[in-house]
Amino acid sequence: MSKSGKKYRAVREKIEASREYDPEEAVTLLKELVYARFNETVELVVGLGIDARRSDQMVRGTVTLPHGTGKKVRVLVFCKPDSVEEAREAGADFAGGKELIEKIKSGWLDFDIAVASKEMMREVSQLGKILGPRGLMPSPKSGTVTEDITRTVKEVKAGKIEIKSDKFGHIQVAVGKVSFPESNLLENIQSIIKEIKRLRPPASKGKYIRKAYICSTMSPAVKLDTSKLAAS
Repeated sequence: MSKSGKKYRAVREKIEASREYDPEEAVTLLKELVYARFNETVELVVGLGIDARRSDQMVRGTVTLPHGTGKKVRVLVFCKPDSVEEAREAGADFAGGKELIEKIKSGWLDFDIAVASKEMMREVSQLGKILGPRGLMPSPKSGTVTEDITRTVKEVKAGKIEIKSDKFGHIQVAVGKVSFPESNLLENIQSIIKEIKRLRPPASKGKYIRKAYICSTMSPAVKLDTSKLAAS
């Protein structure tokens, strides 16, 4: 459904355009704006006071959401044959080595996150042009290159996500589903904000968290009071 439709315009009228909402009020309001017939994803968008052109001001890290994202994540693990069983027992949907690399080269990409053991990265690196543009390439910075396959797979399945600033200095991540209790959404949001603050680049100057919004898949955005986020 187009976001310029009658239902969208109707819910947009419930938002005071100039107002910055307390996080608790914002989550309550967002749930009142839902009109789609599916369980919409809730997203948090944060605008940072960084110079996104400078590599030393890039914000990137990982955080485990207390209540997950509500999405079933298909995890693929690149590992040696003697680690396949370990990966599957930890919850990996797919595990293997050269055979998975060849399958991906043939066009198969039916997974959401790829994890690799450190010893496999030389072979996995040949998939950079395929996985890189799709955000699927295992990376030490995202915590998906590991020496502990069991721990990493369990963390990803439990709700560990990557947070990364884009070329505009924005971070946009899923924080749950509209079906989540309000308290769960708030705790997920607070966890992300806490980690973003911890990752503040030393070179950034002035106000760090400049703006923040939450929205669902079909709803208009609700602006958050950043001073309340900073205090959470």
